Amino acid sequence: MPDADESFDLPACLERVRNRDQSAARELVDHLYPLVIKIVRSHLPRRVQEEDLAQEVFMKMFARLDQYQGAVPLTHWVSRIAVTTCIDHLRAQQRRPEFRWADLSENEVAVLDQATSAEDEIAPDNALAARELVDKLLSQLRPEDQLVIRLMDLEQLSVSEVSKRTGWNGPLVKVRAFRARRKLRKLFENLERKEAS
Repeated sequence: MPDADESFDLPACLERVRNRDQSAARELVDHLYPLVIKIVRSHLPRRVQEEDLAQEVFMKMFARLDQYQGAVPLTHWVSRIAVTTCIDHLRAQQRRPEFRWADLSENEVAVLDQATSAEDEIAPDNALAARELVDKLLSQLRPEDQLVIRLMDLEQLSVSEVSKRTGWNGPLVKVRAFRARRKLRKLFENLERKEAS
């Protein structure tokens, strides 16, 4: 991801940060904040405030800054820290109670009915319910599976972009995506069967 501000001198800023310059640290956070908050928002675990999670990402970045050697762009390095932090929080929320038909709102039931019928489009008034239903189904998956679905299917990132963000190699990304989609399909089918019974 290219630097948005061409006048920002990243190497000089990093050197100043390593020399404990607080104003340089603030400049670095300001520079990286749009990237970090975008990742946090797209992978935000339930019950976690996005600002708290972003702050945790920056704390980890500063704690590990001496490990950054410049072999990859700083934005890629920070992206991996952000994604890993989100995955860690998702793992901490691993308690996944069984998802039941009774857990759905009226609008979510309508969305599910629409999705299983011949209709191609979700009605605009059910868009929020559709998003909530997707989130509920995704919450039933392992954190890595949630992440790959969100990146590839919801954010429409390519395999190579997902690989850069996560540090996983291309074949692993493809396999995880395939398995995650299959698990998601099973959850959806189970939900349909529960409706029919």
